[in-house]
Amino acid sequence: MGISESFIAHLIELRTRLLHVAVALLLVFICLFPWASDLYALLAQPLLAKLPKGGQMIATDVTTPFFVPLKVAMMAALLIALPYILYQVWRFVAPGLYAHEKRLVVPLIVASTLLFFCGMAFAYFAVFPVVFGFITASAPQGVAVMTDIDKYLSFVLGMFVAFGVTFQVPVAVVLLVHMNIVGVEKLRDIRSYVIVGAFILGAIFTPPDVVSQFMLAIPLWLLYEAGIVVASWMVKGKTKPA
Repeated sequence: MGISESFIAHLIELRTRLLHVAVALLLVFICLFPWASDLYALLAQPLLAKLPKGGQMIATDVTTPFFVPLKVAMMAALLIALPYILYQVWRFVAPGLYAHEKRLVVPLIVASTLLFFCGMAFAYFAVFPVVFGFITASAPQGVAVMTDIDKYLSFVLGMFVAFGVTFQVPVAVVLLVHMNIVGVEKLRDIRSYVIVGAFILGAIFTPPDVVSQFMLAIPLWLLYEAGIVVASWMVKGKTKPA
């Protein structure tokens, strides 16, 4: 098979995988669409629970009450279909990988996905109640906290991404060690710098209260330590005699 024929074959395979992904996303979204408003209500629950009695959220644009729940349904469809999407990505790249690369990639993809979901869950159940409790309690007397639903969605998505990426630290540490970019001992030596960096990131990506800063910084540090432990096991496994 010539180079051009091989390239065309790869394009056809890519088109097939993208088509499967698009169909899966569309089907899941269609199933979730009737409950789009309920999904947004579930997403807004951490803030609504902290508002004073009778407090509510507002929509400042004419089309916002329709499109914002639609966005939430799309996000939920993406999360539900994510395992299938990753499977399609794997089907596309697997033929070009060596056996030892396949043994590493599959666990990393599974671990990365689970850790991202764990980061989102941690933000929703642990961080949001603290953050929104601090924000509503800090409002001056006579000021009613009535957040726009679109701005709330943007804030929540940003927090989900921040904590989801933070929970990828063990995967990043394992990859760095596996690729011989840095050694386990070096990772242990720079531990103090990582802790300082974790608190700086916590100050940047969380509201200006100490509790939420700690709630991002401490998990990041603990996940870094977990990555070192896993990388150490991996290195010991490599050095064992055949």
